[in-house]
Parts: sequence; structure tokens; C-alpha cells
Amino acid sequence: MKRLHRDDLYGWSVFDESRNIDFHSVLWHRTSGNVVIDPLPMSDHDHAHLDALGGARWIVITNSDHVRDAANLALTTGADIVGPKGESATFPLQCRHWLADEAEVVPGLETLELQGSKTPGELALVLEETTLVTGDLVRCHQAGRLCLLPDKVLANKAEAIESVRRLRCLPRIEAVLVGDGWPLFRGGGDALRQLVAELGG
Repeated sequence: MKRLHRDDLYGWSVFDESRNIDFHSVLWHRTSGNVVIDPLPMSDHDHAHLDALGGARWIVITNSDHVRDAANLALTTGADIVGPKGESATFPLQCRHWLADEAEVVPGLETLELQGSKTPGELALVLEETTLVTGDLVRCHQAGRLCLLPDKVLANKAEAIESVRRLRCLPRIEAVLVGDGWPLFRGGGDALRQLVAELGG
């Protein structure tokens, strides 16, 4: 796994040829149990790295399209899976807990529900107030510039834009780690404000 902008954050990626972007997963290394977000399949090297860091205690899935390899990772690590409450009736995996708006996954990691995306109640995660982790709605297909899912797959564009306005109001965001596209390790708050401006305010 690659070390990210903090010494306790790691990530691994898979290139999606159909979209010409990377898909990403994130690991938060914590003494009281590691948290993995939207886990993609791991190489043998990354599995060994995860084991060396203490495995996984929690797997957070932001939306049902990001289930990815969560079931296998839970099986090999014993981690509990948590998912978005908005999809609890139809989610493809059994979850230990369902996360709604402003829930605390573990101390220092909070959820925000995003409306209007292609799945109900998609989760964004705020790590210690300064790092935002997104699933599908907020992306980065061009380095340094955030974007939304295409209109054709949004359930409600007005609600999606309102969700992004809410993210823009987070006062201390520095990094935005998107599930799809390029991560922004600096200037994340400015990029969110620019996205809102491009969407009409």
C-alpha cells in the first residue's frame, strides 16, 4: 500500500480502463483497530502490508457500488462491515451496523449522508476534520479539479448539488480522497468551493 498525506493513512488503487481513472481504497492505521474504506482486491504484497499493520477491525462501505472486495477482506481479517443506512433494505452484504448522517464510525471518523447520488444515503467520511473521503458522488477525473457523477446516473441533481454545498461548508478540509479519480492532498477545501461555483453557487 502507498502512504498518503498522513503517516497513518495508506491507499491502494486499480486502474479502470473503461473510464481511464483509478479506483481507490483507504486504510486508516489506528492503535485501537484499523479502518478500511471501500476495499478493492489486494495484491499479495498489500495483504502482507495490511497484516504487518495489524489487519482490519472495521470496513466502511460508502455505497453499494463500492462493495468491491469487502466480503473477502472481512473473511480474512475478521473485520466488521458497516454500510449506509439509506441502503439497509437492499444492501448486498450483511452489515454489523448501519451508518446514518453524523454518525461516528470510530472516534475521529464521522459520516455525512449525501443525497441525490445514484444510491440513497451515500456516505462521505470526515477524518479528524481535515480529510474528506468520498465514494461515488464527488470525483476527480482531471487532476486538481473535482466533479460530480454524470447527470444521467444522478437520482436527483438538485439534491446532489445541495450535498456538495454542505461539504463546501466543512471549515478545515485540506485533503479530499475520492473513490474514483485523482486524490487531492492539498487545497481540498478550495476545490470543493470551486466545484460548487461551477455548479451554480
